[in-house]
Amino acid sequence: MMLGLFRKQPRPASQPRSRVNLGEPDVIYAVGDIHGCHRHLQVLLDKIRQDAAQFSGRKVLVTLGDHIDRGPHSAAVMDWLSAPFKGDIERVSLAGNHEAMMLDFLADPDLESAWLRNGGEETLTSYGIDLPAFERARQRDRRAMLDFVVPADHVELLRSMPVMATTGQAVFVHAGIRPDLPLEQQTDSDLVWIRQPFLDEVRADGPLVVHGHTPAETPVIAGRRICVDTGAYATGALTALRLTSGGYDFLQATLQDITTR
Repeated sequence: MMLGLFRKQPRPASQPRSRVNLGEPDVIYAVGDIHGCHRHLQVLLDKIRQDAAQFSGRKVLVTLGDHIDRGPHSAAVMDWLSAPFKGDIERVSLAGNHEAMMLDFLADPDLESAWLRNGGEETLTSYGIDLPAFERARQRDRRAMLDFVVPADHVELLRSMPVMATTGQAVFVHAGIRPDLPLEQQTDSDLVWIRQPFLDEVRADGPLVVHGHTPAETPVIAGRRICVDTGAYATGALTALRLTSGGYDFLQATLQDITTR
């Protein structure tokens, strides 16, 4: 069953984001929308590391955007993203629509912003913002509060996240791709926001598209696309896809994992 969706469309980005060619890793783990669920992330990372120990060669972890908002610990997730990633697994973190919205809000902290109503308030709280005081403040004072509590390296990370990662066989994006349009012509806006017509197209050939953005209670496999957004903030399940030349499998961190940790 598909979970509730946010349909607001963004303003165009002023600077296009980068796209990353991953080459041909031996194993890739793609983690769906984390949305501030830091405890789930830590459990899932433990499972990924244990799983990866069975593989030799190059290993890559791709997080598919929407690391922030809705869940309770967005600032902690951003701390994790900003810190060096230890071990033998490389990490690539893609931008989602929620990263784009947060950047817009940091530049223009308008209380009518759709970001606040779609998880932004939880993110501000995770950074230590007193919401009633923030709402009473003048706009220039709100911007000063944000400058004080949101670390500069978090802001730079939000700006620098690539919008797509590719291998010879797969494409990793937050939301999806526009059908019948070459990858090099895909816009940043579509890559972080698209649902239709991408979700309605069931392709039998072409690269595998691995994405998040459209949450469901279980991973969705439809033709040549796999969605690994299982709505962790709502369902309690954070999911990763493991992709190798031999096929794919899923790993999950669930509420039971969190309570028994």
